[in-house]
Amino acid sequence: MADDIADEQQLDLIEIQISEWLANELARNPIVAAVERGEPSERRWYIRVLGESKDIFTIWFTLRQRTLHYETYVIPAPDENHAQFFEHLLRRNRKVNGMSFCIGEEDAVFLAGSLPVHAIDDGELDRILGSIYMYVEQFFLPALRIGFATRFATN
Repeated sequence: MADDIADEQQLDLIEIQISEWLANELARNPIVAAVERGEPSERRWYIRVLGESKDIFTIWFTLRQRTLHYETYVIPAPDENHAQFFEHLLRRNRKVNGMSFCIGEEDAVFLAGSLPVHAIDDGELDRILGSIYMYVEQFFLPALRIGFATRFATN
């Protein structure tokens, strides 16, 4: 629908809003280690996050005409137990709200979602950041232990 598309002026305002929100998060949120911008022609941000089960990961925010797309790299393609690994992640998708696990470049696993541009506000940005953090923390180690079991075997 045509009214779902944000014009350049609306996108400029949303870009400022996201940049200001990220600056505040960087200043006050201990899990946000760094925020960088994409190329000048892009409306993209890279948010470096400090985790516990996964030490560091980056969340990409990409502002498009209709949506704010967000994603993070979770884990490489598994070395072993492929069926069990992907079954684990597919079952986890039922517990994930507003995003899903998916296969990306080099068969790596990403967590990705999107939000309509007209729904973007500080509360939604908080929800996205917090949800991605929580899901990576909950599901990274179990997936790692399944897909790379031999590396964790004790002799």
